Amino acid sequence: MLIAMSTEQLLCQAQQVCQKKGARLTKAREQVFLLLAKHKGAIGAYDLLDKLKKSDSSAKPATIYRALDFLSKQGFVHKIESINAFVICHHFGDCNHPVQLLICDQCGRGEEIQSNNVDLA
Repeated sequence: MLIAMSTEQLLCQAQQVCQKKGARLTKAREQVFLLLAKHKGAIGAYDLLDKLKKSDSSAKPATIYRALDFLSKQGFVHKIESINAFVICHHFGDCNHPVQLLICDQCGRGEEIQSNNVDLA
């Protein structure tokens, strides 16, 4: 059973993971991380850019894509290829399973599930 973490707890955990790996969680990366952590479900890069521009008017598509690439490599987010959107991983500190996402055909919302056996079928 997964226990939902607050945005602040997720950020603190991400900072700790980055520190252990020697990776830099820059301000832009942190802002994108926080936007994803606060958003319910999946969100596209350009929707993230619109949200980021509210606090950083100089943000460009490259800002978002670089941050998403970094966050994805660190295991903090997952890309949902079928809808070209991203969703935060709420258990990235111990995420060592194949990623399984349930996506609603009607609203497009995506939710990650954790099952170590779902890929064995």
